[in-house]
Amino acid sequence: MDSDRVHSLSESCCCMMVYPIGGSGQRLVFATSVIAHLQYHRQRRWWHREAGGQLFARFSLPDILIEEATGPRRSDRRTQTSYEPNRRAEQREIFSRHQRGLHFIGDWHTHAESIPKPSMRDADSMSELVAKSEHALNGFVLVIVGTDPLPDGLYVALSDRKQSVALQPELFTKTGSKSAERLPAQAAELPSSQHSGSRSRGTRRFI
Repeated sequence: MDSDRVHSLSESCCCMMVYPIGGSGQRLVFATSVIAHLQYHRQRRWWHREAGGQLFARFSLPDILIEEATGPRRSDRRTQTSYEPNRRAEQREIFSRHQRGLHFIGDWHTHAESIPKPSMRDADSMSELVAKSEHALNGFVLVIVGTDPLPDGLYVALSDRKQSVALQPELFTKTGSKSAERLPAQAAELPSSQHSGSRSRGTRRFI
């Protein structure tokens, strides 16, 4: 484990990120362990390869609690500019997490850029995933991890069959601090009428 990634891990373990989901009243809440995992895999050096995995949440509406981020796996195909997951391993993760009450809600991966933004391929892949998967959600979560610290280095969006809508963090706190920095939130909502056929089973619709 190199020194940059040790620092990334230590600086992120005490963070909590909250993302309002448009006007739905619901929120995406990232567990501190998930933030630590994402931050650890930032591509801080030129030799760091892209990383990625799946996001699993527990529904405690109005909050969607993202409790686990899986990956990367040894069986994934990774270069400095690309990431291709092992699809069979993904499906095994989904079944095992579902038995523990965790539901697949989306994917994450890294970009070697300070402020990450989705590529056309990212957007198309998520739209295709929503359309071809069996689930009861209105959309999936797409997270892209850049090289900058939070909150700027984290792109969070909700994707339906046609588009990805970026979410803005409402609350960024550090555990143990007496205050929280409240960030400006922008409205972002996916159509509530979109019910498409997750890689997961037994999920509940949100948005």
